[in-house]
Amino acid sequence: MPETPQYIVSARKYRPDSFESLIGQDNIVQMLKNSIIRGKLGHAYLFCGPRGVGKTSAARIFAKIINCSSPTPEMEPCGHCESCISFQEGRSYCIHELDAASNNGVDDIKALIDQVQIPPQVGRYSVYIIDEVHMLSQAAFNSFLKTLEEPPAHAIFILATTEKHKILPTILSRCQTYDFNRISIRDIVSNLNSIAEKEGIRIDDRSLHIIARKADGAMRDALTIFDQTVAFCGTDIKYEDVTRNLNVLDYEHCFRLTGSMLANDYQSALLEFDNVLSKGFNALYFTASLSTHFRNLVVAKSGSLDALLDFPDSLKKEYKEQADKCPLQFLYDALSITVQCESGYKESINPRLHIEFALMKLCFLTGGPVSLRPAYAAPVQSASPVQSAAPAREAAPTRTSAPSQSSVSARGTSSQAVAGKADTTVSEPAVSGPAAAPSEENTSTGARNVSDALTEESARPRRRSTRSSAANLSIDAIKEDSGIATAQSAAGPSDIIPEDADIMEKWKQLPADYASRPRLANTLATSKVDILLKEGYKQLDFYVVNLAQKKWVEEVLLRELEGKLQKSLNSSKLRLNVEVIPEEQVEKKIYMPEDKAKVIMSENEEVKNLVNDFGLDVK
Repeated sequence: MPETPQYIVSARKYRPDSFESLIGQDNIVQMLKNSIIRGKLGHAYLFCGPRGVGKTSAARIFAKIINCSSPTPEMEPCGHCESCISFQEGRSYCIHELDAASNNGVDDIKALIDQVQIPPQVGRYSVYIIDEVHMLSQAAFNSFLKTLEEPPAHAIFILATTEKHKILPTILSRCQTYDFNRISIRDIVSNLNSIAEKEGIRIDDRSLHIIARKADGAMRDALTIFDQTVAFCGTDIKYEDVTRNLNVLDYEHCFRLTGSMLANDYQSALLEFDNVLSKGFNALYFTASLSTHFRNLVVAKSGSLDALLDFPDSLKKEYKEQADKCPLQFLYDALSITVQCESGYKESINPRLHIEFALMKLCFLTGGPVSLRPAYAAPVQSASPVQSAAPAREAAPTRTSAPSQSSVSARGTSSQAVAGKADTTVSEPAVSGPAAAPSEENTSTGARNVSDALTEESARPRRRSTRSSAANLSIDAIKEDSGIATAQSAAGPSDIIPEDADIMEKWKQLPADYASRPRLANTLATSKVDILLKEGYKQLDFYVVNLAQKKWVEEVLLRELEGKLQKSLNSSKLRLNVEVIPEEQVEKKIYMPEDKAKVIMSENEEVKNLVNDFGLDVK
C-alpha cells in the first residue's frame, strides 16, 4: 500500500524563504539588503511587531544571506551552497535558534554566552536568533547585557518579540530596532489567492476578504483560517459557507437593516436583529458592525475617499449604490446613535431592549409613517379668559425641531372643540355668549390645565417629528371654530412686549420657585443676565459655567423656565436662551492658603512688607 504523503499546514508549507516572498515588509527588507550590500552589519538587531507578520522568517532569511557564499544580485540566498543546504536540512552549525519562552533563566543565558565564543565552522557569522525575548527573566537580561554590547566579531544577535514594551531600556539601546507592520488586507488577499491557485482551490474575492479581515493583519493567522475553511468547505468554497464557518456577520444583514431604516420599517429591523441573535452573534458585536457599516457608507458616498474602502469591487459597488440613497445627515445621525448605543451597552440593565430602542430611533430618522410623540390634549372644559390668553410660542430659528407651545395649545383646544361637537351630553356650564363671565372655579381650573399641558410639553425631549395640519392651525381659527370669545385675542396683553424692568423683577423671583433644589436656585440667582430686543419679541440670555450645564438646561429646564416667565408676565413675546460664560470671564476661585496669602500680599503693600520684615513663611 503506497504511503500517504504527510500533510503540512499552509503556514509552514508557504513560509517565506527569501526576501522576495516576505509579504508586506518592503521597507524593512530594503534596509536589511542595504546593510548587507554596504557591509555595515550590526552586532544586535531587535525585530518587533504583531504576531504572524514575518519577524522570525525575516531573521532566518537574513541569517542565510549573510552566510551564503554566492548570494544573488538582488541579495537573495542562492539555496545551493553548503550554508544554505545545511540550514534547509536543519543541521546548520552557524545559525542557532533559542526559544526564550522556555529557556528564560540565568543558566540558559550563561550556556548561550559560552556557545558564542565558538567561531562558526561554515560561513562568516554565527547568528543567534532569540525568539520571544521579552520572556527572559530580569536576572537573565542583566547577565546578557555585557555579551550583547560587546560580542565576538563573528557573532550577530537577532532578538524577536511581540511585546517591545517589556524589553529593558538597556537592551533596546544596544540593538538596531526594526518595527514590523501589520500586513494589509490587499496583500493578504493576493497571497491567499496565489496559494489557492497552487492548491487547486476555487474561492471568490469576497470570501478571501472575509478571511483577511478575520486575520487582523497577521499572515500566519490568515493561512491558518484558510486551512480551516478548506477543511470545512472542500476545494469549492462559497461565501455563505465561509461566513458560517468563521461566525462572521454577513454584510447583507447591514444592507437590509439600512434599507429598512430608509423605509421607516422598524418591524423589519427588529426581526432582522432577532435573526442575527438567533445565529449566535453577540449583540454588542452586531452594534459595532452596524457602526462600521454606516462609516463605510459615509466613505462610499464620496468618490475621493474610495481608497479608504478595502473591499472587492463587487462589494464597493453595492456600498456605493446604497450610499447614494442615504442623505449625509441621516448617516451622521445614525453613526451618533450607534456609537452612543455601544458606549451605553454595558451599563444597560436590559441590553436587548437598549439596542432595539436604538434601532427604532434609526428607523425614524427620516420621518416615519407616524409620529412617535403623542398629542397632548387637555381635558374637555369650557372656554375661559385664561385659556384664551395662553401664551403662544413662536418657533425661533435655532429651535425649529421642538414643537411650539402654540401647537400644544392648538391641539388641546382642537380636542375640546371636537369633543364638544361630538358629545352633547358633556356636563359643563353653558356659555351664553362672548360677554358671559366664567365662574372663578372654571377660570382657575382652565388656567391649571393649560399650565399642566405646557409643563408636560416642556419636560419632553426635543426632536423633529411630523405634525398633522390640524396641529398647525392658529389660535384664532380654533377659537372661532369652538365658539370661544375672541374679544381679548385682538389686542390682549399676551401680545405686548414686556419691559426690561418687569422681566428682571420676575427673573429674580424664579429662584424662590426652586427652593427645594438649592443648586439650581443658586445658579439662577447668581447667573449673569442680558436682555436683547429682537424683531417682535425680547430675548433673555442667562449664562452657565460650562457646556454640560448648558446642554442639561436646554434639554430639561429651558422650556419650563420660559413658560413660567411668560405666565408671570402674561406675555408670549419673551424668549429664553442659555449661553456659556467665556473662559476668560470665568472668575478663578482660590482654595489653597498659600495662594490666598499671595493675593493678599499683591493687593496690600503693607502686608507684603510685614511678611518680608519678619521673614514669614506663607507656604
